[in-house]
Amino acid sequence: MKLEHDICYQALKSRDARFDGRFFTGVSSTGIFCRPVCPASTPKPENCTFFASASAALQAGFRPCLRCRPESAPASPAWIGTEATVKRALSLIEDGALDEGQSLESLCNRLGVGERHLRRLFQTHLGASPKQIALTRRLMFAKKLLAQTDASVMDIALAAGFNSLRRFNDAYKKTFGFAPSFERKKSKENEKANPCDSFTLHFNYRPPFDWAGLLAFFESRAIDAVEQVTENGYQRRIAMAEQIATVRITHDDQRNRLKAHISGVDVQHLRPLSQKIRRVFDLDADPAIINADLSRQKVLRDLVRTTPGLRVPGAWDGFEIAVRAVIGQQISVKGARTICNRVVERVGKTVFPTPSDIENTDLDGLGLTGRRITTLKKLAASWSALDCTNGVEKLLKDLCDLPGIGPWTAHYIVMRAFGEPDIYPVADLGLVRALEKLDQPAGKKDMEQFFDNLRPWRAYGALHLWKVLT
Repeated sequence: MKLEHDICYQALKSRDARFDGRFFTGVSSTGIFCRPVCPASTPKPENCTFFASASAALQAGFRPCLRCRPESAPASPAWIGTEATVKRALSLIEDGALDEGQSLESLCNRLGVGERHLRRLFQTHLGASPKQIALTRRLMFAKKLLAQTDASVMDIALAAGFNSLRRFNDAYKKTFGFAPSFERKKSKENEKANPCDSFTLHFNYRPPFDWAGLLAFFESRAIDAVEQVTENGYQRRIAMAEQIATVRITHDDQRNRLKAHISGVDVQHLRPLSQKIRRVFDLDADPAIINADLSRQKVLRDLVRTTPGLRVPGAWDGFEIAVRAVIGQQISVKGARTICNRVVERVGKTVFPTPSDIENTDLDGLGLTGRRITTLKKLAASWSALDCTNGVEKLLKDLCDLPGIGPWTAHYIVMRAFGEPDIYPVADLGLVRALEKLDQPAGKKDMEQFFDNLRPWRAYGALHLWKVLT
């Protein structure tokens, strides 16, 4: 996959963090590839080759830079707005669909496409095959753990989806040109040892980043037994397999990254937990592209200028967002928070209830109507059958087929629980009021036309409009 050489070189010279993760630079004179923010001297243009993904750079024979650490770059948004199949495949790969023991044939069967077609799509949009993308992501994650934790190499191998230390060592050395032990010796991030179940990981993003806005959003909806929001950060407990992890997130605005302090969980669970953190805080968004597209609409121009780093709050767990959405139907945010607190208290846990908890708990007397309780029970019973890889329209239909769930609830669930940037809560009263406050027509057809003009960033447009009411 070729990128415009002159444009990428100008971006490289600027060292602008907003381009971080959008491309990687292979330098022929050194044989390494770097992020656009690398502090090394800018190479000559004739020595540079630009790649859309780290996998493509590795496939071309370049090795990752030990100064800028390409494994720390925000995920490439190259697939956004392209083939839906690629997006669905990447989601499954992130969840381990091509880890050791998993086949490409099985992945293709879940997607409903042939292997040859999927390989062609990946080559077109990402410059590498599905297996190369999967292997690179696993190895890059292992590289990050080697640099930032004291976990054993064997534990890191398992966390990265390898079945044996030998296979991990062979793949690591073949890909990067040196053994995992060398990476650990070169690491400067890991200055002192942590307990075996305590880790500190860093997550880079492209600035600007509306940290205060995210904290305010989470604080107004915080469930007391599960999460706490302070001026300095966000903390909550989350179930990972049979363990309860405590995650505290703080903001390092000087280095354009979040710092996650994680305790109470084995290293094997760090990869899915890391994915959750990236999705909850929308760390892979590209504000430059989103803001440029939204600013074409005059009514949003000042809103975008006021909050250029706005992010769509994601979900630690999809079922949690679904329950919150059902409870929040036709009541205020404050009222929904009160009832959510009562539900968690009734279940008697310090993490959010599972579908089994909701199915088996008496929810009478908590302020929920009988119909709402029935909806929650049906949702819990059906949740495991919902498959986000079937596509947005199918997922919306499956949700709306459940009793008590209409278009507003379904769209809100998909927007937050599955990280869809082109979804907004249809017929939302808050959006109607915001448009009216901005002297814009807000009828049903007016709303549909307005949001059609915001594609593929309708979720971000909705968040900007909600801010008008705060």
